[in-house]
Amino acid sequence: MLSRNRWLVLAIVSSALLLIVVDMTVLYTALPRLTHDLGATASEKLWIVNAYPLVVAGLLPGLGTLGDRAGHKRMFLMGLVLFGLASAFAAFAPTPQLLIAARVLLAVGAAMMMPATLSLIRLTFTDEAERAFAIGIWAAVASGGSALGPVLGGLLLEYFWWGSVFLINVPVVLVALLAGAMLLENRPGNADRPWDLIGSLQVLIGLVGVTFAIKEISKRNPDPALVVPALILGAVFLTLFVRRQLGSAHPLIDFALFSNPRFSAGVATALTASGALVGVELVLSQHLQLVQNLSPLQAGLVILPIPAAAFFAGPLTGLALPRMGAMRVLWMALLSTGLALAAYLLTRDGPAVIWIAALAAMGFSVSAAMTGASSAIMLSAPEDRAGMAASVEEVSYELGGALGVALLGSLMTAIYTRSLSLPGHIAIAPEARDSLDEALILSEALPAAQAAEVTMLARMAFENAFIGVTVAATGILIAVALVIWRRSYSAPHQSDTANSAAR
Repeated sequence: MLSRNRWLVLAIVSSALLLIVVDMTVLYTALPRLTHDLGATASEKLWIVNAYPLVVAGLLPGLGTLGDRAGHKRMFLMGLVLFGLASAFAAFAPTPQLLIAARVLLAVGAAMMMPATLSLIRLTFTDEAERAFAIGIWAAVASGGSALGPVLGGLLLEYFWWGSVFLINVPVVLVALLAGAMLLENRPGNADRPWDLIGSLQVLIGLVGVTFAIKEISKRNPDPALVVPALILGAVFLTLFVRRQLGSAHPLIDFALFSNPRFSAGVATALTASGALVGVELVLSQHLQLVQNLSPLQAGLVILPIPAAAFFAGPLTGLALPRMGAMRVLWMALLSTGLALAAYLLTRDGPAVIWIAALAAMGFSVSAAMTGASSAIMLSAPEDRAGMAASVEEVSYELGGALGVALLGSLMTAIYTRSLSLPGHIAIAPEARDSLDEALILSEALPAAQAAEVTMLARMAFENAFIGVTVAATGILIAVALVIWRRSYSAPHQSDTANSAAR
């Protein structure tokens, strides 16, 4: 049944994947209004965004292995149920703390589903050309969905309250749950494969600790009593995780796979492309709303060229991969993404047709990079390790997104804080230097003239932050592209098409 209904299977897993990736970015346009309505602090705001990708990345290795053990259909359907319940909980969360808790539950459901989506595609499509095309569609949904999140958020906020960005998940979950129960084949898992809960918790704690330290360092007055313990805790647990995997007969992640240049290049591309896309969209959506005074819907429409182009790029790249080879696709796509981002930065104040074309080029290129990365990772591993490869691939995307928010978001905060210089005669809380939205909220209580001055200075500071983040993301994309280009020529025997590894 699974092979006969393979395109319906692709539709089911793609709809679930769309929910997962949209939830990573849908809050970007909702963040200013959500922060205002819930009274969230700058720290709570970052954790509302960060909790989801961090927990997903931390749980994916363990839950991917559990899917190999319990069966991918069972994990997929259970994850859908939890995701739907958590979405309803998040929609009506009355406080920032409860919203963060709901985001954690959403992440657990997503981590249960994600390895199954790609594993089912790998096992369902046996024809190499169809498999490459299907992975291209999967990657288009992954990259396009991430870019679509702010657009969807803006559209919903134009007519509904911020909780609607979560509540919209529920009907999609119900349809996917019914279709999945009917159409997905219930293949038995490997009961002899162990599930390393300890290892999964180790990597989760390690990622949260390191990212928390990065976030704290970016603050105006970082607290060493928080930064140092968090950084040490994260480093220790990540070290313990790596040692545990190297000594395990059934590791969550087989680090020997990274000796394959195509596999490691795919991981590096996934990390870089996802981090750049998520980080840039975070700062871009806030810039459009808080500096250019666009509504959430208007901000979403400005970003629309990114997901529109991304949805076309995935399948086209999947068709081109057998001819061009994975390594060539990876470095060319990353380089094009960086150049397109630089073009947007230079032309954003010029004619709309030029910067719209730059955003579309960025969306197309980042989707091509993700398609190439997915194929390189999945098809460089043997079929009996499909679940492990899927976990590594999706950890790369989720970790890349988390690092994009943490590093580029922290850079944004750091540049904003250091660029904002308020006159001494204006009595305003020091939190105004933490973020632009807090400065705008605090200025509402000031006399009109002082409020206008604070608003102008804060927006100028955020403009500097926007430029700094965009330049940093461009540099990272180009640097990684050059590294992969050099590796592709230093190991030409490894740079053939990804499909050859599946034979």
